[in-house]
Amino acid sequence: MYHAGKDGWLFLTGGTNEVADQYRRIPAMNRVLRLWRRRILRRIRRCESLGTRYLHLVVPEKLSVYEDRFDGLALDPRLGPARRLGALMRWWWPGRRAWIDLLGPMRARRDGPDLHYRTDTHWNIHGCLLAYRLVCRACGATPRTDFLDRPFREFEAVLDIGNKLDAQPLETVRNYDLFRDAERVGGGALIDAYTAAGRLGELHTGAHAVYRNRSPEADPRTLVLFGDSCANFAPNGLTAMLAETFREVHFIWSSNLDWGYIERILPDLVLAEQVERFLMRVPEDDFDLAAVEAERLAALGVA
Repeated sequence: MYHAGKDGWLFLTGGTNEVADQYRRIPAMNRVLRLWRRRILRRIRRCESLGTRYLHLVVPEKLSVYEDRFDGLALDPRLGPARRLGALMRWWWPGRRAWIDLLGPMRARRDGPDLHYRTDTHWNIHGCLLAYRLVCRACGATPRTDFLDRPFREFEAVLDIGNKLDAQPLETVRNYDLFRDAERVGGGALIDAYTAAGRLGELHTGAHAVYRNRSPEADPRTLVLFGDSCANFAPNGLTAMLAETFREVHFIWSSNLDWGYIERILPDLVLAEQVERFLMRVPEDDFDLAAVEAERLAALGVA
C-alpha cells in the first residue's frame, strides 16, 4: 500500500511491515522499542568487552522526513519509531554515544536536494552522503569530500513504489562508482555465485564482502558493518563510502549480529545500519554467516 503525495512523491504506508501503523502510540510498538533499547545496550556492553566500539544508525523513512509533501495523509511523523527509539537511547550515556541521529539532520536539510528518491523507498546519493558524514563524525574519521566527483551512470527507471502503480512513473537514477582505492579481498562467495546465476538482484541477507584500502590516507581502523540495502555491496552505497575511508571494511547483509564473526575479526568499530520500517523485528543476534552462506550456495548447486 502506498500514498501519492505532492509533486510526484510516493510514500510506502503498508506492506509486510505495516509501515503507517508504526506511527501510532500503541502498546505493541512501545514494547518493541523498549526491546530495541535493551538489545542495543547489550551490544554496546559486549563490544566494549572486546575492545570494540558499537555504533547504531537507523535510516529514516520518507514518512518521518517529508510530511510537508504528504497531501492529505493523516500521520504524525513525531510518533515515528526512529525518533522514539532515539529519545530512549539518549537517556543513557552509552546509548547517546552509540546512537547516530540521522533523522534530525535529514529534516533540517529536506528543503535542499532530495535525500530520498521520490518513487522509491531508498535514499539517494545525497541522503547516503549525509549519513556517511555523520558516521565519520561519530567515530572521529576524516570523511572523503570527492564522492560526487566520481564517475556515474544516469538513467531513467521505474523504482520500487512506482512499480506498484498502474501508470508506472519514471525517475532519474544516478548510480556512482565510488570504489577507487578500496578493493574486495574476501567474502563474496554468494555475490559471485548469484552473479554467475544471473540472480544478483535476489541476494539479500547473507551477502558478505571484505574490502581493503591501501591508500596512505585511509583511516587505519577496521570496521564491521551489519546493514541492509542502504549499505549494500554495490559501488554506490554506504559500504563503498566507508570502504574508501577505512583500512578494512567487512559488510554483512543482516540486522542480526554474528558475534562469532566479530570475535574472530576483533574490529575497532561495529556499525549496525537499518531502515526504519524494519525496527518492528528485534533481532536475537544469533546470526551464523558461515551457515547461511553454505545453505544458499548449496541451494544454487555450488559446492
